[in-house]
Amino acid sequence: MSDGTGSEWGRVADDGTVYVRTSEGERAVGSWRAGSPDEGLAHFVRRYEDLSAEVELLEKRVMIAGVDPVGVAASAQRLLDGLDGAAVVGDLDALRARLAALLGVTESRRSQVQAERAARAAQAVAAKEELVAEAERLAKSSDWKTVSERFRTIGEEFRAITGVDKRTDSGLWRRIAAAREEFARRRTAHFAALDTQRARSKERKETLIAEAESLAESTDWGATTARFRALMAEWKTAGRAAKEVDDELWARFRAAQDAFFSRRNAVNAERDAAARANQTAKEALLAEAAELDPADAERSLRKLREIQERWDAVGRVPRDAVGQLERQLTAIGDRIREAADARWSRQGTETSPFVAKLRESVSRLEEKLERAKASGRTKDIAKVEADLATQRAWLAQSER
Repeated sequence: MSDGTGSEWGRVADDGTVYVRTSEGERAVGSWRAGSPDEGLAHFVRRYEDLSAEVELLEKRVMIAGVDPVGVAASAQRLLDGLDGAAVVGDLDALRARLAALLGVTESRRSQVQAERAARAAQAVAAKEELVAEAERLAKSSDWKTVSERFRTIGEEFRAITGVDKRTDSGLWRRIAAAREEFARRRTAHFAALDTQRARSKERKETLIAEAESLAESTDWGATTARFRALMAEWKTAGRAAKEVDDELWARFRAAQDAFFSRRNAVNAERDAAARANQTAKEALLAEAAELDPADAERSLRKLREIQERWDAVGRVPRDAVGQLERQLTAIGDRIREAADARWSRQGTETSPFVAKLRESVSRLEEKLERAKASGRTKDIAKVEADLATQRAWLAQSER
């Protein structure tokens, strides 16, 4: 009996049994009776090629980033375990060596993937811890609107970070939740206090408005103006109510204030118009007074008194003009009175008997001095000069 049809890796015996050759010897892998031995051998070779192609696919997959090496290793181990009973004809020793090498690669890739996963997990934990730290800082903030929105986005960002083990993730999330609750408690307390303060401010401002409205029709201009200033100062220190309420309260307060000051301004405008007319009248009196002749003192003084009486009857003028007008009239009066005083002083000196006697005495002494000088009486000259100097001094004093 012959050995049948064969090749390097297997053969078909005469009885149709198909054998594969390995380093350990031959092993029957099946039988073939449906055709020629060559066809049977080719069939089992193709099955080997299919198996080899499957190994090649695993060899390529294990090198692709993101592919789980554990799955590749399981498939490779399954193929390796099945080689002893595989119904194929081919280089099974080479296939076994490839699968063993593939398992070594998967182990290396598994260690690498684990390291990468650990690094990603560490990065994810660090990112979540940063969010936790930010949340704990924000828990003490008083920027209510911005921080409320930020807590919402922190939650979204926290949930978007994956790769953290459940225990660690839960612990970090509890810290964020605690920080958010602390902020919410503070925010609630703040707005509760704010509501209380706004209610008090509203009550205080309503009291101020009531007084302002009671003063709106007052005609006691000075006292009421001062009181409105005081009410405004109190308004500024009363605090703010809710915006809509505060705006409405301010409109009422301003309306009462405007009503009073509009009436006061109208009265002041009327007074100012009368004062400006009075100013014009006094300026005309000033022009009249300026024409008075100081040389005719008696007549000018009489006329000045008439002008002053008319001046007093005119009434008030604008405040900024009072000083200048009064100074001008006073200057005119002073000039006329000084001229009159000088004239009366001169007249009194001319008619004084004492002054007349002094003048006669000076004249006699001057004649006596001339005779003494003519006769050369030195002793008499000195005495007469001394007497004359005294008399002249008395006369000068009296003529002033």
